[in-house]
Amino acid sequence: MNLLQIMQAGPVIPVLKVENPEIAMPLAQALVEGGLPVLEVTLRTNTALEVISAMSEVPGAIVGVGTVTRPEQFQQAKNAGSRFAVTPGLTAALCEAAPEAGMPVLPGVMTPSELIAAGESGFKLLKLFPAEVAGGVAMLKSLGGPFAEVDFCPTGGVTPGNMASYLGLSNVVCVGGSWLAPANLLENQDWDGIKNLAIAAVEVATTAAWRQSQSN
Repeated sequence: MNLLQIMQAGPVIPVLKVENPEIAMPLAQALVEGGLPVLEVTLRTNTALEVISAMSEVPGAIVGVGTVTRPEQFQQAKNAGSRFAVTPGLTAALCEAAPEAGMPVLPGVMTPSELIAAGESGFKLLKLFPAEVAGGVAMLKSLGGPFAEVDFCPTGGVTPGNMASYLGLSNVVCVGGSWLAPANLLENQDWDGIKNLAIAAVEVATTAAWRQSQSN
């Protein structure tokens, strides 16, 4: 799958911080069954690569790595089973390493200057991060004019309450969100609760013109 196909596979990419690899598979299964197959496992724990490896065994899961900040992390994550990579920002070193990552890369940007730099490296699919701090929906609308060729996955501050506003934008393919696997549900291993959060997110997306925008 290319990056656009991955981004179009679901309206929300759950952004996951998982400490315990033993819960990785049931967590992934719950999210996939809820209609969200694309999963971003952040490199914010010492066990992230183990989690990626375990989740990659779940049928239907499209597992990627997030919080990539160093070039060598691309290969480490790919070896663990990652199928795509997400960065919180974009540096010259990451730009140089991305073509050799062996998987699609979704770079994070926040400013117009960073968008221009990303475009010079060939990126037209970007993560706006942190989206709400950067200006949220209003920022994306403003970027749509000078950067009409760029599409986004806004992440950071996206919630069930505002995701419809993001998904209704013509330059938004999907959103990223951390609310799909809250700490209390993970601690209680409440997989039905997490599945229901995913189902609810998909239902919100169907009212936000997301399905229609992906079919045009």
